[in-house]
Amino acid sequence: MKSPTMITYGALALAIISEVLGSSFLLKSEQFTRIPPLIAMVVCYLFAFYMLSIALEAIPLGVAYAIWGGLGIVLTAAVGAIVFKQTLDFWAIAGILMIVGGVIVMNVFSKTVGH
Repeated sequence: MKSPTMITYGALALAIISEVLGSSFLLKSEQFTRIPPLIAMVVCYLFAFYMLSIALEAIPLGVAYAIWGGLGIVLTAAVGAIVFKQTLDFWAIAGILMIVGGVIVMNVFSKTVGH
């Protein structure tokens, strides 16, 4: 039997991955002019919000949203760099590292986060 924590964080992970995929399809939709990527984007975003709603059953809203948003930014930047060959300068990388640090600090030290 899976623990509630594993299910909750699994739902949050799926929300993050789906949001990153949705953002990638948003770029591919070319300002909503290409229908297949547009449909994929909508499906991914709907699934992301559904998974986030499941995560919110056990994780406080502020914490879940911070993790979702922070890791979503990091992964979207990585996809942009790797898949779409977009460059990141020093300051972009420094900012991304600060976001990762914030998520780590919140998860390791905050008593708000239920483990």
